[in-house]
Amino acid sequence: MATNFNKVIDRTGTYSTQWDYAADRFGRADVLPFSISDTDFPVPEEVEEALLARLRHPVFGYTRWNHADYKQSVVRWFQRDGSARDFDPEWVVYSPSVIFSVASVIRLLTAPGEGVITCTPMYDAFYGVIEGNGRALVPVCQASAQEGYGLDWDALERAARNPRNRVMLLTNPHNPTGKVYARSELERIHQICSAHDVTVISDDIHRDVVYEPARYTPILDVATEGALIACSSSKTFNTPGLIGSYCLIPDPILRERFLFELKQKNALSSVSILGMEAQMAAYARCDVYVSDMLAHLSANMAHLRSFVEKNLPQLRFAEPQGTYLAWIDASGTGLSPEELQDRLVNRGRVGIMSGAAYGDGRYLRMNVACPRAKLDEGLARMLSAFGE
Repeated sequence: MATNFNKVIDRTGTYSTQWDYAADRFGRADVLPFSISDTDFPVPEEVEEALLARLRHPVFGYTRWNHADYKQSVVRWFQRDGSARDFDPEWVVYSPSVIFSVASVIRLLTAPGEGVITCTPMYDAFYGVIEGNGRALVPVCQASAQEGYGLDWDALERAARNPRNRVMLLTNPHNPTGKVYARSELERIHQICSAHDVTVISDDIHRDVVYEPARYTPILDVATEGALIACSSSKTFNTPGLIGSYCLIPDPILRERFLFELKQKNALSSVSILGMEAQMAAYARCDVYVSDMLAHLSANMAHLRSFVEKNLPQLRFAEPQGTYLAWIDASGTGLSPEELQDRLVNRGRVGIMSGAAYGDGRYLRMNVACPRAKLDEGLARMLSAFGE
């Protein structure tokens, strides 16, 4: 069923983090937000129908995730476009969120004080999950699209060689730069990490938002030893409020340890009913939704680039390989991160995340997963913010 991605949906009054609580991030409520990474799109009609059908059953008791329907839905989704070979459904385990999975595995594989290698700038929640669990952040520079997307391979080699660094936390596609790692790059990453007994945790939550000619490759299609994937359907189909994610863990010992952490230590034996139903419906019937959304997002990215080139020469932006997050170089403005935010928020009344939150204050991160009308209004406000 076709989805109108330009339909404007009023999300205010729904307890939306992005819309109703914009003041928490930007200090005022009257900004147009392009912040938290959910979309302003309706869920697919197939997902809505599946949820309504389940809601018509009047009992919402404890519900099991550990069954073939749930696990096979994940495997089929990874295999549908040829991005994965022979994934075993037994690798699939439920988790309430990707960050819960990442935190749990970090605790299982490292001791307090040991290091977690990650590519910076990075998703802001990673700072909390690493440092909040008493582990040391070990940064490896990942360049932006404007800078050619280079990875500091020498720094990665040095970090992996250090015996106190036991885990590498990867995001593929990378948040916030939008880098999609090629198979050859994943092979090199895994080769370096494997040589030094470093396990790769790959957060692939943006796996479906990849623009041609880039191609998503799951790291488990490169190697199944010393690697695992944490993922969710929530970014693609805009269902994070329904709760639910999963991991693909080939190592049976680590998988059992993760399940012990999930069920015995945290008493998370039951799944979110609606989250599970949404994921199974999306993964079974919503390929067209994804392809149509990609076309819309790609057009939004191109529109943003064209606007910046014509109207905001002090900014630099190159379209990313993946994600719906525009990583905009604002160093040409000569403004500090604080001055940038003051201009955008208090002059332009537009809420765009400071790159400082992700480790590089020269940049801005703008979520363009929205109708074109919202994007145009946001661009007009940016122009106002930077105008004299």
